[in-house]
Amino acid sequence: MIALAMEKWNFHKRLALWIILAIGTQPQRIVLGFMTATAFMSMWISNTASTMMMLPVAMAVVRQIALDASLNGEKNSATRETIEKGLGLVLMLGLAYSASIGGVGTLIGTAPNIVFAGFYKKLFPDNPEISFFQWMVLAIPIVMIFIPLVWFYLCRFVSPLKLDSISAGSHDIIQRELDDLGSINRAEKIVATVFCLTAFLWIFRQPISLGAFSIPGWSGFFDNPKFLHDSTVAMAMGVLLLLIPVNGSTGMVLNGEREWFALDWKTVQAKIPWGILILFGGGFALAAGFGATGLDKWIGGKLTGLAGMPLWLMVLSICLVVTFLTELTSNTATTTMILPILGLAAVAASVHPLLLMVPATLSASFAFMLPVATPPNAIVFGSPWVSIPTMSRAGLVLNF
Repeated sequence: MIALAMEKWNFHKRLALWIILAIGTQPQRIVLGFMTATAFMSMWISNTASTMMMLPVAMAVVRQIALDASLNGEKNSATRETIEKGLGLVLMLGLAYSASIGGVGTLIGTAPNIVFAGFYKKLFPDNPEISFFQWMVLAIPIVMIFIPLVWFYLCRFVSPLKLDSISAGSHDIIQRELDDLGSINRAEKIVATVFCLTAFLWIFRQPISLGAFSIPGWSGFFDNPKFLHDSTVAMAMGVLLLLIPVNGSTGMVLNGEREWFALDWKTVQAKIPWGILILFGGGFALAAGFGATGLDKWIGGKLTGLAGMPLWLMVLSICLVVTFLTELTSNTATTTMILPILGLAAVAASVHPLLLMVPATLSASFAFMLPVATPPNAIVFGSPWVSIPTMSRAGLVLNF
């Protein structure tokens, strides 16, 4: 619901354009800027929405840079078509890959993360639940390592031409996109405030231990902190958006219609992916069924042979199998199917369930080879510069 409000008032686009301008508008920097902005947005809104939002801006930038470079013919030996094709390929792949990578950064960033958190809580109710902050401590470094790594790989080894040799910038087109949005309005400020408040409440809900020093969690100020979850925060902030008026009694005109609140129920009904939520619920019911029927003990007994297998080999095998499996299947369906089995396999092998479940969850989002692997891959495949062979060659290395 928060993501829908950001999209409704175009705050997500403004935020992305700010990031791109801050990083720079020379060809190599523009690729990094788009990747950073897409990854950040994918941490909070769906990977599909973040890619769809960035795609038209990225395509316009590619064509503008190619046009500018062709006009500077004495400085650029490559033709306009070559420049457009080379930069277009790198930028399109960068968008798709960074959307997938950024999605792992938070528990709400991508569906497999939510499936994992739910399954872990259902299968191992006696273990402490994974907090929003704990997941970020694990996942943000992964995002911060992979984004520059993928950027360097795409610019150096995938691009058919040297991007740093193109003497053209794209500052004007990015600035024009920002100017088209106008000055930031009250609705955007409301959405930004709720967004920041939500992230703050998620991160600081439980105490954060920093060695000898500990930051108390805000839930500890209540009599029953165990009744307060990340979902409590999400529900409260989502409802708040439906209650906050954007401009008092006059409202605001958006796309020809007068809007009264930061979010309206009509938008929620139309755009929330209810099918995915039902899939989550079905998966959690399946996990409960494992325990209720004794299937968990039966599977555990069949997997006792894993105890003699080295842990590093188990993790590596899981990462490879899940990564390449999700090239052909839905990553949500894959994690729903495989996570309960991995949790029980970990118990049978006498290792902590997180050592097998977390790598599988991360690997489910890291499928870079085929257009059918993830929605971001499919979206950029629709551009004129990406083909299946080029995506497969680039993605195969990144999969490993």
